[in-house]
Amino acid sequence: MTRVHLPGIIAMAAIVVASNILVQFLLGNWLTWGAFTYPLAFLVNDIMNRVYGAQAARRVVFVGFIVGVICSLIGTQIMGEFGPLVTLRIAIGSGIAFLVAQLLDVAIFSALRDGRWWRAPLASTLIGSTVDTALFFTIAFSASLSFVEPANDVSWAGDILPILGFGPAAPLWVSLAIADWGVKLSLALLALVPFRVITARLAPAH
Repeated sequence: MTRVHLPGIIAMAAIVVASNILVQFLLGNWLTWGAFTYPLAFLVNDIMNRVYGAQAARRVVFVGFIVGVICSLIGTQIMGEFGPLVTLRIAIGSGIAFLVAQLLDVAIFSALRDGRWWRAPLASTLIGSTVDTALFFTIAFSASLSFVEPANDVSWAGDILPILGFGPAAPLWVSLAIADWGVKLSLALLALVPFRVITARLAPAH
């Protein structure tokens, strides 16, 4: 790991820490503020991949994973109104989703890196974000995985309600996942602008 990768490492760590804090604050019925910071991890990942290569991107991902684990461990020790701020299921879901999705992002970006400039970051982020959302919300809240942490009552997430308040009936966690996914997809498109600008500035130094 070289000094030139340090800005990417710091950026990824900062995003993970900020997201772990902001996820505690609700925004409306379906989202938390963390939904708007976490997707930036894909932007950092893709910039590192474009400028320094897949190996550097994977290093940044592993740093982000370690920081996330540390944040989760700290969160399990902080008691909120309904118990620990971070439960075992949330910690496991968050860690697995982050690592799998980010490494998948690296692999897809690398496979598409020689195409049009927007194709690799857009495809890798869209697919990575989809996998991330599916893994996290299923592991953290699905009733079928209650055996992961039997003492943790997540029955509230299984309440059957119209999706996003107006769609067909489904468990509440499905609405939370869809809202989160929608933010990720929107930011994936918006992130193409800073991706293009930043990589254009950094590429000559590579």
